[in-house]
Amino acid sequence: MNESTDADKVRELKQFAGRIRQETIKEISAFGTGHVGGSLSIADLLAVLYGQEMNIKPGDPQWADRDWFVLSKGHCAPALYATLALRGYFPMDWLNTLNRNGTNLPSHADRLKVPGVDVTAGSLGQGASVAAGVALGLKMDGRDNKVYLVIGDGESQEGQIWEMALFAAQHRLGNLIAFMDYNGLQLDGYCKDICSLGDAAAKFEAFGWQVVDVPDGNDVPSILQALETVRSKTQKADDRPSMIVLHTVKGLGWSEIAGTPKSHSTSINEQQRDQALAEIQTMMNAA
Repeated sequence: MNESTDADKVRELKQFAGRIRQETIKEISAFGTGHVGGSLSIADLLAVLYGQEMNIKPGDPQWADRDWFVLSKGHCAPALYATLALRGYFPMDWLNTLNRNGTNLPSHADRLKVPGVDVTAGSLGQGASVAAGVALGLKMDGRDNKVYLVIGDGESQEGQIWEMALFAAQHRLGNLIAFMDYNGLQLDGYCKDICSLGDAAAKFEAFGWQVVDVPDGNDVPSILQALETVRSKTQKADDRPSMIVLHTVKGLGWSEIAGTPKSHSTSINEQQRDQALAEIQTMMNAA
């Protein structure tokens, strides 16, 4: 790829991230309330994964050669739903039914209801263990599929996360690429005040993972570079699992909640919806 093509692709991915944010705001607003903050903080990552990185076929969600995606912080499913709809896994108008009776889109990701969702998640920590199990199974079968996992920083207070970290390193799961959405906030406040993770990158490195620490985890080029770093190490027969720590802003795109404790789950009325959509559009125009 030449520099102009690179720039065009980055611009395209930034626009995709903006659309994910806008559709997330609209679907949560349609229901009235939901997990907004953590959904917005992973929009850039989802744009990179579903816009470039992952080997997928939206028309065939169960394609045997697909890469797997596991959203262990399953309460942030609205962003994943928006991403899947935008990529054509299911009709866009499904987004208006989020969390309603009879919906195909429950508040937490559900593989039995949603085309494109590989693993049901919601009980924090469990999705990470499933991701490691899938990665081991694929490795044992000699398959080339990769497993992409997203965990939260509040979620990482769960002991199960660290059991998974030991397991993945022990079994040399080089096909497992994990991301920590390190936005510093959880349901009850700031992570540092509740149960601080400290240097999350150093911790995973000590557990035997190869680690990339990304100071601006909402920056598309930085995410792309982190993935390239992981890819180059894997090509050199480094079969350790990978952790990319993304320092993000919870609620990024909507100034009323961005970076604040109230961003975790909140209501969105029509005026707030329109304000958020306009702010996100401004971000997209500047990209």
